[in-house]
Amino acid sequence: MAEYKTDEAATYMSFDRTEWADLRANTPLTLSSRDLAILRSVNEDVSLDEVVEAYLPLSRLLNLHVAAARNLSSVKDAFLGRPAGRPPYIIAVAGSVAVGKSTFARILRTLIARWPDRPNVELITTDGFLHPNAVLQERGLMTRKGFPESYDMRRMIRFLADIKGGEAEVAAPIYSHMAYDILPGEHQVIRQPDVLIFEGLNVLQSGAFPVLASDFFDFSVYLDAAEADIEAWFLERFLLLQKTAFRDEAAFFNRYKDLTESEAIEFARNVWRGINLPNLRENIAPTRERASLVLTKRPDHTLGEVRLRRM
Repeated sequence: MAEYKTDEAATYMSFDRTEWADLRANTPLTLSSRDLAILRSVNEDVSLDEVVEAYLPLSRLLNLHVAAARNLSSVKDAFLGRPAGRPPYIIAVAGSVAVGKSTFARILRTLIARWPDRPNVELITTDGFLHPNAVLQERGLMTRKGFPESYDMRRMIRFLADIKGGEAEVAAPIYSHMAYDILPGEHQVIRQPDVLIFEGLNVLQSGAFPVLASDFFDFSVYLDAAEADIEAWFLERFLLLQKTAFRDEAAFFNRYKDLTESEAIEFARNVWRGINLPNLRENIAPTRERASLVLTKRPDHTLGEVRLRRM
């Protein structure tokens, strides 16, 4: 279980798993086991029980938040004497490498898209806003990929501003984990979603820019876990990918496919302790207290504790 500072504990209401699950009320389960098999990542065996007890209360909370935001927007439009609009509701998902952000975001997107009013829900990851490898190499940042300075923050802010401003079409670059780089000339086009989920390591990061990515978020979730657990998940994932995706000759990490298990563990541990752990400690974890909701995971990836911001 992660430790919380006194002032952070005062900022949040805390729930154990049972208390949180009870807040589901009558929110229906709209996912099947087959859906989960498609949505979850290679080393995350999310169960339907986990969806019911961890995700459905959040889905209900977000449904209430989105309805309230729409009402507030209508009130503001009436005050300004302009036609009623519906700005997209933006949800940020933050947390460490290997903590389970991708699976979490995909499941959440599917649940929201199956609300009774069937909102249009899009999912964007901040990987697409990384500088291309050529730029990172030129700046000596290849071993800092995922750190705040490795992102094109101006482009990220412009993207979020255009989405929130209701632009008809907004394009985001596409990142390939196979190529370990931005794909030249390829984009994901977002067309006025009702809800946008924005997932990434440092989405809650503050910085030198006068406008922050978090200025555009309506709600934010931080996925938390003990450092030792995240490291174990990172090593497990690396070993699984070594036996699968890394076998593809086009994969950036193909060169590591023939490492022995002990060699692979040593390599992955060095990556974790030399890159991902410092990024977590220096940049990612300090943003936790800015999140609307903190979900703490147990060693088996299941939800343990929930902290909901009071204001």
